[in-house]
Amino acid sequence: MTDTLTEAVPATPTAEDLDRLTAATDFLDHDHETVRAFVDKALQGVDRATATPVELAVALYYAVRDGIHYEVYGADLSPQGLKASSIITGGKGFCLHKSVLYAAACRSVGIPARLHYSDVRNHLASDRLRSYIGGDVFFHGLATVYLDGRWLKVTPVFNKLLCRLYGMTPLEFDGRSDSLYHPFDAQGRQSMEFLTDHGDFDDVPYEFVMGNMRRKHPKFLDAEGTGTVSGGSLADEAS
Repeated sequence: MTDTLTEAVPATPTAEDLDRLTAATDFLDHDHETVRAFVDKALQGVDRATATPVELAVALYYAVRDGIHYEVYGADLSPQGLKASSIITGGKGFCLHKSVLYAAACRSVGIPARLHYSDVRNHLASDRLRSYIGGDVFFHGLATVYLDGRWLKVTPVFNKLLCRLYGMTPLEFDGRSDSLYHPFDAQGRQSMEFLTDHGDFDDVPYEFVMGNMRRKHPKFLDAEGTGTVSGGSLADEAS
């Protein structure tokens, strides 16, 4: 499987850019019936004929943030496991999964979306997770969406329950500014900082993603190298 090359997108995307960035792809398979059903449920009660892209993007954000359980253990990182349709079926995942689903959901309603990757320092991980990661620097995935003439970074990752267990304020999104990271937890302690920006991709750059996981977090991968170690729960490890 080859990676999707990153293409520079101008501040005002062309019609060709917008067509490309709303299309279904191997991973952002929003033409799949499972993804269509997820989007329909997320937008129940929303009049799509009159709703603005901002309103749609916000509704989909909360559907992904709180409707897909955040779990780092036993996560499927195979090509099939990182498809939006498979993520919905599995009902769980971490940042790499939830950003894929959000980008696919946004594209399904005509909102241009891409995937974005960074290295972040996360101060609120459990001790067990740090031992697998090899410290507190994580390879991290999020999405970027084009709304009202601007590209916004969006992180529909940590659901409300997990935030409460780890003493974090849930990350919100208003469709008008970045929803990027939790700079401080509910007690005012620093919880996350961005270190390295790897840029935007039109589809999951699978070999790039897995290459980073293998280099940076080898102990976090299972024996087959296509998923994360199992036998735990991040929620149960909250202290």
